[in-house]
Amino acid sequence: MANTASKTRPKFLHLTEIRLPLPGIVSILHRVSGAGLFLCLPLLLWLFAASLGSPESFESFSAVVGHPLAKIFLLGLMWAYLHHFCAGIRFLLLDMHKGLELATARKSSVAVLAVSLTLTVILGVKLW
Repeated sequence: MANTASKTRPKFLHLTEIRLPLPGIVSILHRVSGAGLFLCLPLLLWLFAASLGSPESFESFSAVVGHPLAKIFLLGLMWAYLHHFCAGIRFLLLDMHKGLELATARKSSVAVLAVSLTLTVILGVKLW
């Protein structure tokens, strides 16, 4: 008879206690921002068409975009685009085997977050 007590059982992972490194957080945010941009694409296309269609459709565009909640939502989409763009450049460089060392990967992930947030603040203040 086999000894079942000596078998190692899988551990229960507490997902709230797992500390992900910063490059992992940037990677997850890259995926989330890409999914968010994809899911909001019909709305963005409608807003773009409304802004270019006619003077009446531009008025409806202005009414939608002028609401403070819409501005906050569009600011979030702007961050998603800028983060996805900056992280995409980082991942392209990683695919070319540049910046694979641990210290460089951490610095580039900090740079992605800093650049995307800074550009979001600058463009958000300019467009608000």
